[in-house]
Amino acid sequence: MKILLIGAHGTLGQAVQANLAARHSIVSVGRNSGDYRADLAQPASLAALFEKIGKVDAIVSAAGNVHFGPLGEMTAEQFNIGLQDKLLGQVQLALLAQRYLNDGGSVTLTSGILSTEPIRYGASASAVNGAIEAFVVAAALELPRGLRINAISPTVLTESMAAYGSYFAGFESVSAERAALAYQRSVEGAQTGRVYRVQ
Repeated sequence: MKILLIGAHGTLGQAVQANLAARHSIVSVGRNSGDYRADLAQPASLAALFEKIGKVDAIVSAAGNVHFGPLGEMTAEQFNIGLQDKLLGQVQLALLAQRYLNDGGSVTLTSGILSTEPIRYGASASAVNGAIEAFVVAAALELPRGLRINAISPTVLTESMAAYGSYFAGFESVSAERAALAYQRSVEGAQTGRVYRVQ
């Protein structure tokens, strides 16, 4: 398969690429690195990306920014970061997929454990992740041509504990390599409208 991987050079993206590249052709995309450049928060850059690469068999997003911070100090602009980047950026990918995926192709988006296990300072992330998961379940009902869509909801990654561990007190982390198995399952499997939780 020809797979478009957004966020290929992030911690999670590298693990997903290592898994899928053993069997498939990967087109890597990132804000600042990869075969192509694109920004989830800039819909025009995503549209331009697809015009360059054409049809693919699968689209995987392992990217998306959200703001972490105290609710009492959070501004609308800070909350909007996650809405524009992680949520609407991935929704835009799914919308474009309807034109650029080959028949029977798949879209795999990334949410996260905070949709079901909220933490202090994570209100924006919880809202965004929950919206992504609801979108995936609903979109699966309407996608044409046998197209599939799923979301991966990993807990905090072991490799990211140094940066984010203080937010996730008492959480058991998972390796990026283990989380990547869920992306393999979504891309190579047959299910749609699923949220694969990696905990």
